[in-house]
Amino acid sequence: MSAKPPTVQCPVCNALVVELEINRHLDSDCKIGSTAAFSSKKSLTSRKMDDLKSIAPIFSQKKRPVELSSSSSQMLAVASDSAPMQLSTAHASKRQKTSAINTSAIPLAERLRPKEFSEFIGQEHLIGPDSLLVHLLQGMNGSAGSMILWGPSGCGKTTLARLLARQTNATLKEVSATSSGANEVRNLLEEAKGVLSLTGRKTILFLDEIHRFNKAQQDIFLPYVEQGHVQLIGATTENPSFKINSALLSRCRVFVLERLTNENVMEILDRAIEKLAPHQPPVTPSSSPQEIFVSSTSFAATSSLPQLTLKVKRSIASLSDGDARTALSLLELVVSLPPMASEESLLSSLRRSVSTRYDRTGDSHYDMISALHKSVRGSDGSAALYWLARMITAGEDPLYIARRLIVMASEDIGLANNHALPLATATLIACQNVGMPECRINLAHCVAYLAESPKSTRSYEAYNRAEEAAKAETTAPVPVHLRNAPTKLMKDLGYGSEYVYNPSYAHPVQQEYLPPHLYGKEFLKKEGDVGDKVWDEKMLRRWERECNDDQPWSGRRELNTLQTLEPSL
Repeated sequence: MSAKPPTVQCPVCNALVVELEINRHLDSDCKIGSTAAFSSKKSLTSRKMDDLKSIAPIFSQKKRPVELSSSSSQMLAVASDSAPMQLSTAHASKRQKTSAINTSAIPLAERLRPKEFSEFIGQEHLIGPDSLLVHLLQGMNGSAGSMILWGPSGCGKTTLARLLARQTNATLKEVSATSSGANEVRNLLEEAKGVLSLTGRKTILFLDEIHRFNKAQQDIFLPYVEQGHVQLIGATTENPSFKINSALLSRCRVFVLERLTNENVMEILDRAIEKLAPHQPPVTPSSSPQEIFVSSTSFAATSSLPQLTLKVKRSIASLSDGDARTALSLLELVVSLPPMASEESLLSSLRRSVSTRYDRTGDSHYDMISALHKSVRGSDGSAALYWLARMITAGEDPLYIARRLIVMASEDIGLANNHALPLATATLIACQNVGMPECRINLAHCVAYLAESPKSTRSYEAYNRAEEAAKAETTAPVPVHLRNAPTKLMKDLGYGSEYVYNPSYAHPVQQEYLPPHLYGKEFLKKEGDVGDKVWDEKMLRRWERECNDDQPWSGRRELNTLQTLEPSL
């Protein structure tokens, strides 16, 4: 009696199959190649049926057959006949459809992100042929080192980091300080260290919003950056001088990215339309409805988007405020609107969809209050009121503005108008009692008054000079005749004995009030003394031409007679 051939268990149907027939069994979808398997499978099925008979009827009810119409039956028959041939095509179509859905979910700004330096728009001072960054990349090691990219939102910080990684053939790891903690970053740093030691390939760690890490958390980068285990590229919208650890800042180069110009944004919009809005083929009488159909989610050419006028494009560039991401989002909004939309309604929709970019704790907060202060100092009331309106409409605290107006009243108006300080103080009280929105009127009143008031910095500059002298000699004693003498002992020591009480005299008296080493020192200049001021004939002529109807300044003749002033032509 011959021995039975060896068998193996089929991984699909769990049947026992002769070892030599396993391939043919699998190719036939488990239909041939084993009789023992089918008997085993049949017995298993019969046992399952016996178990079903012993349970409640509700679980063993047969499913009702689905009645199909004749047309549905024909379609099902056709589908079943062609199924073997269309199986791979169906899977490929499904993959393409899923990929299309995933791509459409990606924001337009991400889909259009440049892949090469030649596609990068703006920041010519950084990527121009003579820029420092380009020279570093073209150096011997081809690396720009660790750096901090400082610039406003949507100016290209992330894109630049990715292009640098591609240029240097380094591994790029991207994390955001808003969603990643110090432990996660430390693990990435250790991983980069290991990759460098094993493969010699460098890792670029791009940390977005690096200013969100406090200065203690930023310390974890120091050993890895200093020893060259990782190239750090940090992106921030805040001033690195205030937000980045000084030790880390000293180990990184800071590259400043400027806000994109309107021309840059227009170029980005044109490139987006060119890439994503292919021109529609001309519609011919023989074209079928399927051939001329254009999906509502697709981008048509500018000619097929009458709402995308030149004025709308310029408005998008203006509203984006140099933010390419915002501009592309607004472009998506425009192409999603019906072509019949009027230009005015579309522009109104665009303005409502853009939020004001103002951070009460960021650089714009200080930049605008600086612009307001300088406009008041320059006696430009229109500009001062504009910056006031910008701050108020953006949500600035009116009390913060009022407190700054009090400073302006003494620093810039000073002795030239002694009513400025009481008015500024009253404005602060008004803002506290009235509140917004009415207190904006009080602020406008004070700003206009300060801007039109005559200016004098005599007291402000005098204090600065006195402060400098006080810091230079902090131990100078008070002269004996100026000291207080509340006790007999102090009087016996001569405190205040030679002091001259001015109100007792009907005429002026001379008396020294400064320490001996400062005798004759004048901190508060006389009114009208401009001996330490600069005379710039070119700037004066420009003012006369643009601000004084081309008439000579009234003080020109008097100042020209002063021997202390030498005109610098």
